[in-house]
Amino acid sequence: MMQIQPIAYFRAPFKSKFGIPRQSGIVEGVRGSIVLTREWSRMEAVEGLLDFDYLWLIWGFSENVGARKHATVRPPRLGGNRRKGVFATRSSFRPNNLALSSVRVTGVEETPEGVIIHVTGADLMDGTPIYDIKPYITFTDSHPEARSGFVDEVGWKPLEVVVPEPWSEPFSPEELAVLRQVLAQDPRPSYQEDATRVYGMPYGCHDVRFRVVGDILTVVEVKEQSARIG
Repeated sequence: MMQIQPIAYFRAPFKSKFGIPRQSGIVEGVRGSIVLTREWSRMEAVEGLLDFDYLWLIWGFSENVGARKHATVRPPRLGGNRRKGVFATRSSFRPNNLALSSVRVTGVEETPEGVIIHVTGADLMDGTPIYDIKPYITFTDSHPEARSGFVDEVGWKPLEVVVPEPWSEPFSPEELAVLRQVLAQDPRPSYQEDATRVYGMPYGCHDVRFRVVGDILTVVEVKEQSARIG
């Protein structure tokens, strides 16, 4: 039986599963870093990496290791009320807890703590283990005319996001723009439609609290919390 070990860990502004973009590339402005482990933290291991615009990351749903797995799941895209085979979805509840994401490379840096690859557009939680990194190759990996199953059948309308003045101040313009895009994807579980409920989402060093009424999401509070290094 094959055994695999992380070759890197991910750093991101998302400190929990709640609020993470449901697919890579949906929020292109999200910045993240791949911190190579000591064994692979050598510049020779990333030689030629910057000749590619995108990378494939093979990583682990580390928060779901102990969760029960089933042959069918309820994709959020279908409102959480229709089942599909687990292998016909990108559900995080998978037999081997493995995931695949495409991210854009923005830089490689050698630091006192080791080699770090900077990327954007990731859908990974802070601290996520990465098991492999491969270059994205257009002529084999891009299939623009391919069918996308139920994803083609169901439209996805982003929410309108309202961030009142007091709650936008803790963020830089770039952070606020990314936060708006993340919230517009509606982080709530697909089965919840309680207009009175206030939800909390960790983002960077802050806890962002919001309410959704109809198609409008309004931030109602932002609390500072201690930062955690992933």
